Amino acid sequence: MDDVFRALADPTRRRLLDKLFKEDGQTLGALEKRVAMTRFGVMKHLKVLEQAGLVVTKRRGREKLHFLNAVPIRLIHDRWVSKYAAPWAAALSEIKEKLEERTMEKVFEIYIKTTPERLWQAITDPELRRRYNFGVEVKSEWTAGSSYRGLGHGRPILEGENLEVDPPLRLVQSFRALWADDVKSEGTSRVTWEIKQVADSCQLTVTHDQLREGANSQLFGGWPMILSGLKTLLETGESLTTPGSLMYAQV
Repeated sequence: MDDVFRALADPTRRRLLDKLFKEDGQTLGALEKRVAMTRFGVMKHLKVLEQAGLVVTKRRGREKLHFLNAVPIRLIHDRWVSKYAAPWAAALSEIKEKLEERTMEKVFEIYIKTTPERLWQAITDPELRRRYNFGVEVKSEWTAGSSYRGLGHGRPILEGENLEVDPPLRLVQSFRALWADDVKSEGTSRVTWEIKQVADSCQLTVTHDQLREGANSQLFGGWPMILSGLKTLLETGESLTTPGSLMYAQV
């Protein structure tokens, strides 16, 4: 968490994050044009942001795209903010989501001190998934071509098909939200879970793409809380109790 604060302390790095907040998935060349700095200077600042986990990169052909990763900021929220100012933070999060509605792809990255096998189990086991996924139980055979469905309070919340299943490293799924009429109308998008072992930890990257331009932000706005809850569960054995984190839990 110290790396996050150090990265955010510099005004140029905050300005780069602002540019990604406004338009996600930019190349180095595009970012260079938006700040008064040499290409080398922008590269150095982006490297610091990547090391702090605030920026995630993905290759698209010959291009290297940069994405704002909100998960580390969410972890700070869960540690200090939610206990004292949850209603205000929720309102600000809603504003942030509305500003990001034009995105076509969102990328989230987090490091968790666990093994790939335990992480895969937490993603595919209905009871473990329920503890960090808003109380939703997700059940499936977890084979390529099989369907999956998430239930909360006994009603369907989400569903889709497992397009690629490569335990414990990669899971690609179609995704359709069912919890309200306004998200049902968005149709089908895609979610990719990628697990990479790094020393005694795992790097988990979640990419939510194939979203229409201007898609309802509810489709992707919950990922920071989900991944924060997943990290908390695997590293401490406890569940988050922040507002909304168990909204579909059985009572």
